[in-house]
Amino acid sequence: MKRFITWGLKLSISFYALLHFFTYFYEVEFLLDLLSVSGLLTLLFAGMMLTVKKFKLPLFLFLVGVMVLIFSEGSAIAGLFNGILQMRSIIGLLIIVPMIGWVLREEPYIEEILVFAHKGIDSSRKFYFGIVSFTQVISYFLLFGSIPMMYQFINTILKNQKGEAWENFKGTALLRAFALSTLWVISIPSFIFAVETLGASLWIAVIQGFGIAILGSVVAVIFSYFQEKRYGVDLTAALQTEIDSVLLHYPNRGEIKKNVFEFLLLFISLFGTIFLLHAIFSAKLMMTIPIVVVVWTCVYYLAKKRTRKLVKETRRYFANDMVKQSYQLCILLSAGVVIYALNQTGFGLTVIGGIQYTQEIFPFINFLYLLPFIVILLGFLGLGPLTVMVLVAGLLETISLPYPPELIVLSITSGSVISILLSPVIMPVIVLSASNGLSLLKNGIKFNLKYAIVFYIIVQVYIQTMIRVW
Repeated sequence: MKRFITWGLKLSISFYALLHFFTYFYEVEFLLDLLSVSGLLTLLFAGMMLTVKKFKLPLFLFLVGVMVLIFSEGSAIAGLFNGILQMRSIIGLLIIVPMIGWVLREEPYIEEILVFAHKGIDSSRKFYFGIVSFTQVISYFLLFGSIPMMYQFINTILKNQKGEAWENFKGTALLRAFALSTLWVISIPSFIFAVETLGASLWIAVIQGFGIAILGSVVAVIFSYFQEKRYGVDLTAALQTEIDSVLLHYPNRGEIKKNVFEFLLLFISLFGTIFLLHAIFSAKLMMTIPIVVVVWTCVYYLAKKRTRKLVKETRRYFANDMVKQSYQLCILLSAGVVIYALNQTGFGLTVIGGIQYTQEIFPFINFLYLLPFIVILLGFLGLGPLTVMVLVAGLLETISLPYPPELIVLSITSGSVISILLSPVIMPVIVLSASNGLSLLKNGIKFNLKYAIVFYIIVQVYIQTMIRVW
């Protein structure tokens, strides 16, 4: 029975993805109905495999959506089918994006970039900034999987350094880096969903987010300096010793330069192709990105003459990794039903009325001050960055707000950054705690609360200034 459920789940997810891409170019009503059915089967099989206890969040969202559909005007069955299709683009993106990570694992790119740039990271401050910066780049390939991967990588360098001071140094660098990547990295599903849903300019959103991420990285380095002083340790001396020992294992500098150049070429080709196609054809990003990722991955393996490895990775992904994504996919399917159902009611008008009433009472406070706290609250309720973005941005799509969409995107994503830094019940902090053995509260609130407050102030100063200018 368990084998039947597992295969049913794999097939339903696969059919959902294939039908999504096919019906995007050739929209046939019968195939759209099959797409909805495959989404419902994904929910059914995932619920059977995970049990009700582990499946309670998707089940709760799904039941809320169904109840709203029943009490709203129109057919509940038609509304359910349409709701299952609401998140089809982001689900298609989420299924394809992990392929980027296959490429990164083919060569020791990360280790050799460190060796190549060792003179620029020979102090604790430089090393911290380097890790924060490079983790954001790696997040482009691995999403939050960059946290455990980079943690293990740093541990191979600092294998002899133990204690809370070192764990604070490593953990805050990685968590802050991944959080900041959600402001500008276009392969992060939550960011690209917000940009596309709210109709923001990709160029402006990326440049704006990247600028804030740089400021956030500098502030993170300043905080790490004071943390080092508070712990009363000299991290630089120990760091230099460890880096020197690592360099002894990499005598072939020619091969290192080759792989560093190859990594840069991979990054620019993927990033640049997506931007170029979006600019030339005005194609939807959540369709452009998965198509580019599939072609880019295949071209890489063909160029390396590793077609057998590509087939092996594809089989492994279908057999194991796709099922691991089923919980998040089901949350998105259920959230789509909720969003579609609420959009059939007067919910948007109610929100607008609430915003206007609040601004009448507190004229010095606008909606963009408060929007990050909605995201943070949902994060502390256990909703991850993507789920929160789907719910919040999906509802804001139907509301006309008197602000540039790029500023709305920044306001939402800044809330996502803070949620990632602090919430002990979402994946980034959980993954970090599993890696370094410290408690969820210590890795989250204790290490990052002050930083999160400063980050919120920086973002709001920028947003409110731009509102005045606009």
